[in-house]
Amino acid sequence: MILLTFNIINNKSDFKDHYRINDDEITKITVDNASSILRILENNNILATFFIEVSVVDTLQPLIKKIISKGHEISIYNANSNAKEIEKTKKSIEDFTEKIIRGIRQKDVTLSVNELKQMEFSYISNIENANILFPLKRLQRSTEIIEENGVSIIPESISPYSQIPYNDFVFQAVPLKFYQNMVTETLKNEDFILIYLNSWQFTDFEKFRFRIPFYRKYNSGRKMSDKLESFLQWLNENELACARVKDFVF
Repeated sequence: MILLTFNIINNKSDFKDHYRINDDEITKITVDNASSILRILENNNILATFFIEVSVVDTLQPLIKKIISKGHEISIYNANSNAKEIEKTKKSIEDFTEKIIRGIRQKDVTLSVNELKQMEFSYISNIENANILFPLKRLQRSTEIIEENGVSIIPESISPYSQIPYNDFVFQAVPLKFYQNMVTETLKNEDFILIYLNSWQFTDFEKFRFRIPFYRKYNSGRKMSDKLESFLQWLNENELACARVKDFVF
């Protein structure tokens, strides 16, 4: 099973030279990127899970409603929010969508399982930082879902042979054929592969001059969209099933 997930995070950043855009324009870029992802998913009849950062939930309410209307799952992304902010955001989404929010993702983990359990989260999907050297690391760890205090903890997936993780940078950087081989080999040994991408990877960095590492520009924008489209077509051609996280875990 492929668990395809997308992070929609706060895109505020430094800019090159004297280039500047305001918050409304940054929000539009985020919405446009997410809309592009939604079109690709719809073209291939695939459902996914979107993790929305706490700080952008209020400004992205129309987008969140659109994501849900397409049948996808909404979960929460915690970048650096405290427990009170997360609980308030969870309730806000549930109120305006009339959907239960089951999942949360954290990169720099700050809240414990017990705290998240009290907020009635059902699963936690934590991720690590991915930089240019990260794919060169060989990672030895469990890739099985474990349960702690009634909460399912979903680890990052790793190719059992190359030991390369299925993070956002790996999808962007490695050749598609190599990535497809990773998926094929992993599914011979694992029940699922958790894949995550970031909506900002679909930004045209030639047009919008965010200050980002050079290696993060490689295969971004339209190339990223084309690569995702090709990958999803390949999944369908090979009859590899995809699911929202909540459907697989429960």
